[in-house]
Amino acid sequence: MASRRGMRIEVTGRVQGVGFRPFVAGCAERLGLAGTVRNRTGEVLIELEGAGEDLARFVRALEREAPPLARVEGVRTTEVSPRGRRGFAILPSEDAGRRPVFAPDAATCAACLAEMRDPADRRHGYPFSSCTDCGPRWTVVTGAPWDRERTTMAGFALCDVCRREYEDPRDRRYHAQPVACPACGPRLRGSLDDAIEALRAGAIVAIRGLGGFHLACDARRSESVRALRARKHRPDEPFALMVPSVEAARAWVAIDAAEAEALASPAAPIVLCRRSGNATEGPSPVDRHAPGTDGAFAPEVAPGLDRLGVMLPYTPLHHRLMEALRAPIVLTSANVHGAPMITDDDPAALIPLADAVLSHDRPIANRCDDSVVRVVDGEVEAVRVARGLAPLALPLPGPLRAPTLGLGGHLKASYALGDGDRAIVGPHVGDLDLLAAEEDYERGLARLSALHGFSAARLVRDLHPDYATRRIADRLGLPSLEVQHHHAHFAACLAEHGVDGEAIGVVFDGAGYGLDGAVWGGELFVGRIATAARVGHLRAVRLPGGERAILEPWRMALAHLVDARVDAAPRLDGRVDPARVRMVRSILGRAPRTTSVGRLFDAVAWLVGLVDAPSHEAQGPMRLEAAARAAGGGSRAGSTAYRFALDGELVIDPRPIWRPLLGDLDAGVPVPLVARRFHDGLVDVTARTVRALAERHGLSRVALSGGAMLNLELSGGLAARLRDAGLTVYRPRRLPANDGGLCYGQLAIVAARDAEEGRP
Repeated sequence: MASRRGMRIEVTGRVQGVGFRPFVAGCAERLGLAGTVRNRTGEVLIELEGAGEDLARFVRALEREAPPLARVEGVRTTEVSPRGRRGFAILPSEDAGRRPVFAPDAATCAACLAEMRDPADRRHGYPFSSCTDCGPRWTVVTGAPWDRERTTMAGFALCDVCRREYEDPRDRRYHAQPVACPACGPRLRGSLDDAIEALRAGAIVAIRGLGGFHLACDARRSESVRALRARKHRPDEPFALMVPSVEAARAWVAIDAAEAEALASPAAPIVLCRRSGNATEGPSPVDRHAPGTDGAFAPEVAPGLDRLGVMLPYTPLHHRLMEALRAPIVLTSANVHGAPMITDDDPAALIPLADAVLSHDRPIANRCDDSVVRVVDGEVEAVRVARGLAPLALPLPGPLRAPTLGLGGHLKASYALGDGDRAIVGPHVGDLDLLAAEEDYERGLARLSALHGFSAARLVRDLHPDYATRRIADRLGLPSLEVQHHHAHFAACLAEHGVDGEAIGVVFDGAGYGLDGAVWGGELFVGRIATAARVGHLRAVRLPGGERAILEPWRMALAHLVDARVDAAPRLDGRVDPARVRMVRSILGRAPRTTSVGRLFDAVAWLVGLVDAPSHEAQGPMRLEAAARAAGGGSRAGSTAYRFALDGELVIDPRPIWRPLLGDLDAGVPVPLVARRFHDGLVDVTARTVRALAERHGLSRVALSGGAMLNLELSGGLAARLRDAGLTVYRPRRLPANDGGLCYGQLAIVAARDAEEGRP
C-alpha cells in the first residue's frame, strides 16, 4: 500500500461563487482523498491526505477540470504531516484579509433551462432559476467572502427543498448563493404576459435585468424604434438586438463558429456581427404571431452601419420573453443618453421612457451594463467590459509599491484597483459628461474598493486638465501620478500580452492631452511599458472650436483643406452658413493643433456626405468604415489608394490626399470606393512608417491601440501588412482598444516603473 501523505493547497484566482468547493469535494472523493476545503477571502484553502500519486492527480485536476466559471491563477502546494482524517468536509468560509476576485454574472446554463422548460419540474417557468454554474454574481454581491448573507439574496429565506439542495455537496446547487424557487425566491412585479403583449403591440417596455433596467421594443417596427430613440435622446448610435437563438440570428447577421461560441458563452455578451446577405431593413409587415425569421428589421436599429450587435437571452426571464415572442427585440439600457442605467423601481425615471414596466423584487447591488465584443482573426476582442466580463483581474508587469488606483479617462470611463502584481478592472461606466455619470463613477469606485477591502495609497490620472476623473482625483485627495493618455493605451496592450522589452506602438484615436499641450490622437511610440518616446505622429492641423469640431465636422474639413492649400469654398457652399464659415476662418490661425486620426476621419466622412451633424463622436468614422467595407478589398494599397506623404519618415502627412479625393468625388466615383481608397492609403503610409521604425530600432513587435483601432478596415489591414513584413502584432483582447483600457494601462506603467526602481 502506498504511504499516506498530507498536502496543503492554496488556490487563488476567480474561485469563489463558481462551484469550486463542490468541485474540490467531488474530485477528492473520486480519488479517495480525505480532508477539507474552505473559502478564505481571495483564495480557496484545501487540506488533503492520501496516496502520493492520488494527490498529484488531484493537483492536475484543479487546473484542467475546474468549473466553467472558475479562473485559476495560482496553485501553491505545501507538504504537511497527515492527520489521519477520514472522509471529506466543506468548512464554513473565513476572512483571511486577502483581496477576493468576484465572479461576473453568468448566463443561464443548459441544466437550469431544462428545468425551466419542464412542466413537471418545480422550477418550471421560474424566471430566477440559477445554480453554481450560472446566474447573478457581481450584481448581487455585497461583501466577502462569497456567502448568501453577503448578497442581495440574504432577504429570501430558503424553503426546505432549496435548503436541502444548498446543503448537499452532491447537488449542483450546493452553496449556490442565489439559489431560489417559486416558493422562496424573488418574484416578478408586473405581468410577464402583459409585457409580451405590449411588445407585440409595438410598445416600449422597461425590463429589470441583472444589473439594471433595459428598454425593449420590437426591432421590426420603425415607429417603435424611433420612439425609443426620441425618449432616450439617442438619435443615431446603434442599438443591440436580443434574438431567440443563434439559428434565428442568422436571419439578420452572418455568424461564424467563433462568434457563435462567444454568443453562447457564460458571459453572453453583445457580439458585433456582419449583416447577412439575406437581411433586409424594414419596415416589414409584422404578424403578431410571426416567428420573426423573415430577415427584416427597422432601419433605425443601426442606421448607416453594416454590423449589428446581437445577444442571446441570458436570464430565465429573457428566455421566457424570447420563446414567446420568437422575434428580435431591441434591448438597450434604461436611461436618458449619458445618464447612469436605472436600477430601481423609480416611476419618475421610468414613466417618461417606457409604456409598461416588468420588474422584480431582487435588489441590485452593483449596476452593470451589457458587455460588447467582436471576433477578429478567430479571437474575441472586448469593445466594452461589463456584465459577464467584469470585474476583470489582469496581471501587472511588476509589483506595485503601494495599493494604487487607475482612474482612466473621461469617455468610456472605467477604473482599476492595483495591488501587488494584479489589477482588478471594474465594469464600464460610460462617458462622464453629466454630473450624474460622474457621481455614479465615484459610487462604483467606492463600491469596488470596499468589496475588495482595498484602501488606496495613491492614484494615477490622465494629464488632461478638464477630465472628470481629474476632479474626482482632487476630491479623493491622494498622492497622484500622471500618465500621458496614448502611452497608457500602448502600455495596456503590451501588459495584457505580457510583452517585456521594447516595441513599437501605433496609437490612433480621437483625442488625448499631449505632452506639448496639443491635442494628440495619431501617435507612434518606441519604448516599453515603463517609458516610451513619441517618435512620429499624424501631421498637426488646427482644431477650430475644440470639441465643437466633433459635432460640426465641417470645421475639420475646412482645417485640413486650408492646411493643404486647397480651396474649401466649393465644398462648404450650400452646406454651411457662410457667416459661420467666416467666423471659423477668422479663428483658425489661433485654434489649438491636433494630430487626431479620429478628426481626420471626421473630415473625410463629412466631405463624402456620410454625416452632416453627427450625434456622437464615432458616427462619421463608423459610417466611413462601413462604406469602405462595402467597396470590398480589391485595391489594397495599390495605385488607386490615396497617397499620404511621409515627412522624414516620422510625420504622416495627409495633405497630398485631398486633391485626388475631391477629384474622385467630382468625377462621380462612388463613396464606398473613395472610402476604400482613403483607408488603404492610411494603412499603407502607417505600415511604411512602422517598417522604417522597426528597421531603424531593430524591433519586431508592434502594439496597435486607441479608439480608431476599433475600425477593422484600419487595424485589420494594418495588422495584415505588418505581419506580411515579418513583424509580430499585438492588439487589445481582454480590454478595449478605446479609453475603456486606459485605467489598466495607467497601473501597468506605474507597476513597471516601481519594478525598475526596485531592481539593484
